[in-house]
Amino acid sequence: MNNFSYQRAGSVAEASGVATEGGRIIAGGTNLVDLMKYRVENPEHLIDINRLALGEIEDGPDGGLRLGALVTNAATAYDERVKERYPVLAEAILSGASTQLRNMATNGGNLLQRTRCYYFYDTGSPCNKREPGSGCPAMEGQNRILAILGTSPLCIATHPSDMCVALAALDATVNVTGSGGDRRIPLADFHRLPGAHPERDTNLEAGDVVTSIDLPEAGFAGHSTYLKVRDRESYAFALVSVAACLELDGDTIKEVRVALGGVAAKPWRDPAAESRLVGKPATEESFRTLAEALLSGAQGHGHNDFKIPLAKRAIVRALTTARDNDSK
Repeated sequence: MNNFSYQRAGSVAEASGVATEGGRIIAGGTNLVDLMKYRVENPEHLIDINRLALGEIEDGPDGGLRLGALVTNAATAYDERVKERYPVLAEAILSGASTQLRNMATNGGNLLQRTRCYYFYDTGSPCNKREPGSGCPAMEGQNRILAILGTSPLCIATHPSDMCVALAALDATVNVTGSGGDRRIPLADFHRLPGAHPERDTNLEAGDVVTSIDLPEAGFAGHSTYLKVRDRESYAFALVSVAACLELDGDTIKEVRVALGGVAAKPWRDPAAESRLVGKPATEESFRTLAEALLSGAQGHGHNDFKIPLAKRAIVRALTTARDNDSK
């Protein structure tokens, strides 16, 4: 780990100013500190935002909830309002990491965590995400945990978050403060696919500070679930995960949301494919049709070819579980 200076921010504006000048913001530190230990990231200055007033869950706009960026993952998952109104989010958070990490990790940090691709963490290997232009050995190497959707010739890394997959299904919005003032970024537009710039994980600009996350009023509390397929029961990242949400009129689909994790550099959704199921019966045949559409552009890279059929089966299973979950 390199030497660095440290200060505590007294305001969001102060944190934004330091970040604009190249400093890194630290809150729970559950990912950033690891990256520093491995020398993947070597910031010269850290600004601690833990004393800022961003640690509350409160009523949000349009009847939803606002999750402060400094609220821990554990506090979010166990909040009674989240459990009752947005159970898919609580399930997703509790499927991630460990109890100890969830007690430290923040909602803002969860949005910003970086890929767990082996080559990204191995500074002895080239990696376009870590060092643009150096190459991507994962293409021909150990790619079992890596992406099958939205890849580019430069990168096949995946985004590791469970929370973000549920947020994508819920159509959450991220609130940001930066040098240009306040702005709102739909979760669907917050993270980036690799394209020609795999080094950029998000559409944040220099100096931007995530302040909160807004959940809409509709939480699909009656028919939703989070399914995580992984190599072991706990403390493992998803091979494939599915946040499935349904609104039903009897046995007919009024609305369906499916977000996938473990398959791309961002939570994967296709609203156009979802809309084609509106008015259709909530049957496994309909769910298989959506699964085929969501995976229509998938491409394996050898070791991760199995993810394509696995994802299709996981989608059908998650939607079937959500359909049969009648908690309201």
